[in-house]
Amino acid sequence: MATTTITLGDREFVLDRDKAEAAFNAKRVINGRDTMFFNILPLKYQWAYDLYKTMKANHWEPEDIQMQKDCEQWRDLKGVAEIERWIIKMGIGYFSAAEGIVGDNIQHVVRELVTAPELKLVLGRHAHEENIHADSLVYMISSLGINPHECEAMFEDIKTMKEKTDFVVTNSRNLRRDIDLSTIENKQSLAKNIFLFGQCMEGTQFYGLFGMVLALYRQNKFPGIGQMFRYTMRDESNHIEVFRKLFIELVDENAEIWTPEFQEDLRDTMAEAVRLEKAFIRDCLPVHAVGLTVDEFLTYIDYIGDRRLEGVGLKPLNAPITNPLPWLAEMMDIKKESNFFETKVTEYQKKSNLVSAHDDDL
Repeated sequence: MATTTITLGDREFVLDRDKAEAAFNAKRVINGRDTMFFNILPLKYQWAYDLYKTMKANHWEPEDIQMQKDCEQWRDLKGVAEIERWIIKMGIGYFSAAEGIVGDNIQHVVRELVTAPELKLVLGRHAHEENIHADSLVYMISSLGINPHECEAMFEDIKTMKEKTDFVVTNSRNLRRDIDLSTIENKQSLAKNIFLFGQCMEGTQFYGLFGMVLALYRQNKFPGIGQMFRYTMRDESNHIEVFRKLFIELVDENAEIWTPEFQEDLRDTMAEAVRLEKAFIRDCLPVHAVGLTVDEFLTYIDYIGDRRLEGVGLKPLNAPITNPLPWLAEMMDIKKESNFFETKVTEYQKKSNLVSAHDDDL
């Protein structure tokens, strides 16, 4: 038995190195060491900790973004077309619910079922960022004076919006903490959940509206909302990577789940996600607007869906596609030129409190 003895005065402490190494070796994505202790070190999944640090460094607060110009444009009935307001309403309506769906799945499904502490750490940050995104939508609604009940009605009554959220919610409801992860079937169900939320929903179905809102932003329309969507899209790129890495690790540790049938099921899942998103895009953009055509957005969804499939080792659904919206990737290349990005977290809190206090006086 390998031990280390530490003597301090008349006290002697014997540390069992073999036991510690066994605990480290028992770390797994699922079915790993069952402990209530949050022992992140020594790290087994270094990528998870690295992504956590990256995500934390990208922290932002909605109230730090000015909305005066957006409010002026929202009231300008001549300068802003009705279809442009419709895009903003669809964006707020969809994401106000979708961000909560993603956060719920992270907290009550994935984070409950993974066992390595560093995985729980990065998933906790992921869920926190979903809260920030939801908060940003509240900020947009209140700033523009949109009736929140109208957003709720859109979510409930627009068929294509409801269909694509039902698509992911049904899966999430079937996976809660008492699931038996000793069976291949249930391991595949969890892997599919991680693929569905990471690569299909956040990775593909979010990008139609991202493109439309940011196309408006490129034309200097709704700059505050556009900036928040830029920060959100950058966050989502990290979320997609968290779930992509988690999916790959899960498959590597449970190779028996990676059957040809399961791979085809995942490709079929992406095909359905793309179909639903295309139908939704047609409702978001029923007429040509933002200087782009519906067909460009539809092609982009095919392009991005295939990228997500290839990212986890699956065959694409289409022949090679050229990205019709290359500028969208550039929107995520956000430099830290904004003053609040150079501000400490404690100062965010002070600034947020000042904003809230000022709003209460209005």
